[in-house]
Amino acid sequence: MPDHTDPVLHKLSAENRRQFERFSVTPAYTEVQVRLPGRRETLSGHAYDISEGGVRMELDETIEPGTSIVLEIKLPPGKSRGAAIEEVLARGTVMWADDDGVPGPVFMGVLIDEFATNVDRDRLLGRFASGAYHRAA
Repeated sequence: MPDHTDPVLHKLSAENRRQFERFSVTPAYTEVQVRLPGRRETLSGHAYDISEGGVRMELDETIEPGTSIVLEIKLPPGKSRGAAIEEVLARGTVMWADDDGVPGPVFMGVLIDEFATNVDRDRLLGRFASGAYHRAA
């Protein structure tokens, strides 16, 4: 997390709130599974873009901002030959939800608070480094 007491870092974070570069993924092929506290079932959806620090995704059910979730992301191989789907497990916090009240998918932004293990983080970063995904605008 940025140190907002440092005036230089505060200015940087005000100009560009994103700490990590985002990458676009193919939505229909980038499945996410979400577990909520106190619920047995998981919610299924799709990611649209991802970074080391967060995910923009859709689910059929709204999750209130501020809710802590467990997120499993199934990373497709992208352009990498011979690569397989890799799973990344992380704990995150829903930061925003774009629920317009119309039935259908709800877009949400999730801040990744921590990866389950360093291996999960390394899987994600390795997929970025492989050139499998395009940088998001």
